[in-house]
Amino acid sequence: MAYRPLILITNDDGIHSRGLQAAVSACAPYGELLVVAPARQQTAAGRSKPHTSTGRIEQVVFEMPGGTPGGRIVGLGVDGSPAQAVEHGIFEFAARPVDLTVSGINFGENLGESITTSGTFSAALEAASYGVPAIAASRQTDPVHYLDHTANLDFSTAAHFLSRLVEIVLAKGMPQGVDVLKLDVPECATSATPWRWTRLSRQRYYFPVKPTRPSYDHAVPMGFMIRADPATVELDSDIRAVAIDGVVSLCPLSSDMTARTGQAELAAWG
Repeated sequence: MAYRPLILITNDDGIHSRGLQAAVSACAPYGELLVVAPARQQTAAGRSKPHTSTGRIEQVVFEMPGGTPGGRIVGLGVDGSPAQAVEHGIFEFAARPVDLTVSGINFGENLGESITTSGTFSAALEAASYGVPAIAASRQTDPVHYLDHTANLDFSTAAHFLSRLVEIVLAKGMPQGVDVLKLDVPECATSATPWRWTRLSRQRYYFPVKPTRPSYDHAVPMGFMIRADPATVELDSDIRAVAIDGVVSLCPLSSDMTARTGQAELAAWG
């Protein structure tokens, strides 16, 4: 019997996310699936590992695409953060080494220098820290859907690009020096939309908006707004690709966040 890679699928939007179901459908043809995600919405949880997480498990049945062996699988919702869900997946539930982790498909694009707040990216980075190749996949949406996932959004185009990427990574492995491939699909994309290799923009994409409160005892969270100025955003960046040019962004990322400053410059500085 031919070897079937083990693919761990997670999603910071939670075990009941439509985006997670879309990722399951996209990955089903390429291997055996292990679905482990937070039991509840964990958007912007970053790579946190709260000590209050209980690790309690909820079982959720996922219907597989037609023709997939078995027809359905049981996913596991963990009372924990996205990073903790990945840890449970790799170290508790995987019966053999995980070949690939897919985090997504996220409600909302993850662009620019603030991706470290993203549970989607951080779950992928958590897997990569254990030597598992990882993909972080997101679909651009209206900001109203970032936390409210009741809308029946169409994830088929994002799933199409995720499927292509999974097939390539399983066949070729990751590019040299790459730990996470960050995939962001514009809302306007079709299957014919080109994809572009990008780099992570050093600009902010989500800007804080000062709350208005009548007094300190009123609970008012910070708001946010999106900024993508064509005059200043780097031409080769993920923000330019998705938010301005409307093409699919494929951004190769490394867990090595060391600044690329030469030893001579550092010695002269200090």
